[in-house]
Amino acid sequence: MTGLVIALAVLAGLALLLKWRRPVWYWLTLGVFFRMIWVSYRYASVMEACRLTAPASRMRRTLARWMDRPVPQQRVPRLLWLKPTRTGLRLRLRLLPGQDAFEFAAAADRLRHSFGVHQVTSREIKPGVIEVTLTGYDVLKRVQMPARGDRGLLKIPIAMVEDGTVHYRDYREVPHAVTVGATQSGKSVTQRTVIKELAAQPVALVGIDCKKVELGPFARRFSALVDNPDDAADLLEALVDRMLGIYDVIRAEQQISVDTPDAEIAANIWDLPEELRPVPVVVTIDEIAELTLSTKKNDPRRDRIVNALVRLAQLGRAAGVFLDIYGQRFGSELGDGITMLRAQLTGRMVHRVNDVSTAKMAFGDISPHAVFAATQIPNARRGMAVVGYSTGEWMRVRGPHTSMRQAVAACNRHAHRTPDLPELARFRPLVGIAPLEASPVAQAA
Repeated sequence: MTGLVIALAVLAGLALLLKWRRPVWYWLTLGVFFRMIWVSYRYASVMEACRLTAPASRMRRTLARWMDRPVPQQRVPRLLWLKPTRTGLRLRLRLLPGQDAFEFAAAADRLRHSFGVHQVTSREIKPGVIEVTLTGYDVLKRVQMPARGDRGLLKIPIAMVEDGTVHYRDYREVPHAVTVGATQSGKSVTQRTVIKELAAQPVALVGIDCKKVELGPFARRFSALVDNPDDAADLLEALVDRMLGIYDVIRAEQQISVDTPDAEIAANIWDLPEELRPVPVVVTIDEIAELTLSTKKNDPRRDRIVNALVRLAQLGRAAGVFLDIYGQRFGSELGDGITMLRAQLTGRMVHRVNDVSTAKMAFGDISPHAVFAATQIPNARRGMAVVGYSTGEWMRVRGPHTSMRQAVAACNRHAHRTPDLPELARFRPLVGIAPLEASPVAQAA
């Protein structure tokens, strides 16, 4: 008997150690099994305790009165299925008449305590059906990106979401984005992760780094790189000229007539033939304030920079030009035109900030809840951020730690993929790497 007790104590100790050191392994081996039993057993009582039930139908209550029987109990939503995942459980529920998805979203914290899990989120699948995601452990405490992901051209994984899913940066869906964060918040690590993932793709990387220390180590993979506002103004205007040239190519290829099928009418670079399709360009701007702040009231150089950025943000998507802007603040104090530029940036990511106004600059027109969540990021969680979109949706994410060495190694390993863009040839960093010829952009007749 004593040996059995010792063995159980050792197993319990190993389980606790596994839960502390390797939460993913613990969840997949022990946690998911016990939690499924616990959720199945307590489902009805938890729904009733959280006031997520509905009264019996009028007919059943009427029959109970006629037959002098007890009033039927409250009904609980039907549990359609219970599915284990790598980080938790997913419950699909059919709502009862009179219920809506907002009730479950509002009761997320009560459900979290009742089921004994780390996080509960819900979303509507279709009218009358919702999916509740239970996260078994804190996936943002020690970020472990899955080995496989839904990668694609201009679609890269950059962070883990608090519900255990992967957050992707998809440039074809969200062409332009801004990332805001205070010093030591993890903003630069996010930038390295993005560059590291893009380095392996057939895209051109263009950098503007007025701090002169962030993007320089990645120069072997950049088709153009500048480190001062004067060159940045020329580079952005060269990108605008390239964009206009691509639009001329698209227009020449449209050849619209009565007999032209709809599928053959070109409206962006993805509709062009492969031999004419120009290489996509991702423009990374580190510290936007260093680029747009000026001591002069009417600075012609600053006006050129802002006008070019606004034009690229408004027209660049169809021409395959995408903007990634980083900074500590991104508000109207940076001067005229910044608000117009911010309105074109669909993707918003806010790391830890030092004041509420900075969060409002990014999320004030999206969701007040996202503003509050951004101000609650602790100092100890470097790399944690809140991501929001113009639809009002937002989520907490945290990216993996990508060191400068890892990002530089990826850029050096894929330096042969760096395309040579004739329009930007004078801005190409001198690193001694033979350029890869890009698809030519034909001139419109």
